[in-house]
Amino acid sequence: MRWSCLTDHFFNKRRGERERAAFYENGSLLLEKLIVSCNGKPIPIRTFSAQQLLLATNNYSSELLRGPWVHWYKGSLEGRIVLIKRFDYALPDLAINDLVISAQMSGHSNVLKPTGCCLHTPVPILVFEFAANGFLADRIFVSRVTKRQHQPMVWERRLKIARQIAHALSYLHTAFPRPVIHMYIDMRSILLDEHDVPKLSDFYFSVSIPKGEADVEVFHGLLGKLIRSSTPELKATGKETEKTDVYNFGRFLLELLIGEDSRHITRFTIDEDSTLVAYIHNRAQGGCINEIVDPAILAEDGDGGASLEHQLQAVVDLALTCAEEDPQRRPTMVDVTKQLRRIERFAQMGEVLLGNLLNLKLHESFEEHASASLKRNASSDEIQAVNEAFERPLEV
Repeated sequence: MRWSCLTDHFFNKRRGERERAAFYENGSLLLEKLIVSCNGKPIPIRTFSAQQLLLATNNYSSELLRGPWVHWYKGSLEGRIVLIKRFDYALPDLAINDLVISAQMSGHSNVLKPTGCCLHTPVPILVFEFAANGFLADRIFVSRVTKRQHQPMVWERRLKIARQIAHALSYLHTAFPRPVIHMYIDMRSILLDEHDVPKLSDFYFSVSIPKGEADVEVFHGLLGKLIRSSTPELKATGKETEKTDVYNFGRFLLELLIGEDSRHITRFTIDEDSTLVAYIHNRAQGGCINEIVDPAILAEDGDGGASLEHQLQAVVDLALTCAEEDPQRRPTMVDVTKQLRRIERFAQMGEVLLGNLLNLKLHESFEEHASASLKRNASSDEIQAVNEAFERPLEV
């Protein structure tokens, strides 16, 4: 009995020492990141003990979602339902980065808001607001919709979500002293609340562009292994700009249209030496847009067949422009947000879309924003343009 008490005391002491060491190490990382990123502005982040989170999740038996490199658990803390996020890999820097950028962005209605963290574990565990309807991927990708017996998401809702996420990215690029690049726009980095309002998350790879610079060098080896797809410029130079997010958003738009994961296309065959972007470009040029669009969208009832066709074509044009090989030919996310709003209004108000993206003269505004982007400082006009493109202004 005495020996048992001694061993329990020894292991409890060792566990306590490990927790204290993790707390000091992770706490210093968090403090350093907050000082650099937040310019001294207070961002309230609560800390919880490892034991509190164990109790909140019933010893992590309540896994709801599994995303890339993370597990999401449903938990109850102080009478409030929350999401608790644990990382698969021993990369505390990524967890801290995710927490800090999420906190910076928490004023935006389409970002998953952090409520706290546990710093006592080797890799911090994060606590977020609850998102009852899970990953966007489970409502878009046909294979997941079928497996979970969900109703496919209607086109009007998909288009609205695209515009809301575009707005969140515009905010990320323009609302801070230095533009921040998300780096990982993915169907599983977007969660839905009980009203299907999208919540952008997974800021672990996000980077800010240094002051006075036009781009930022990223660790190509790590990102090449961890990020699902990289841009042409990352492969060529190892550097990224805000146009990285634009490129990945173009792929995201195409996935909303076709209803499939671009890594696992089943409805049509793409040659090994080709890409989804090239395939859709060829089909769109040949007037075969119905061949690529999710059949669930085409099957929607209503008498707006012509307007739906124009909307789909406009979104295809926009997506392909976002995914241009040359970053300088891609629009800014501000322009993308404004264009998506125009496309929405076409159905809502009967506006006439003047052909494709070029006819809407979007490229004229690209040049204006290109010079501003080189300065890497958001003007008040840019931020106002973002907010005007959205349905209501943000409180910043």
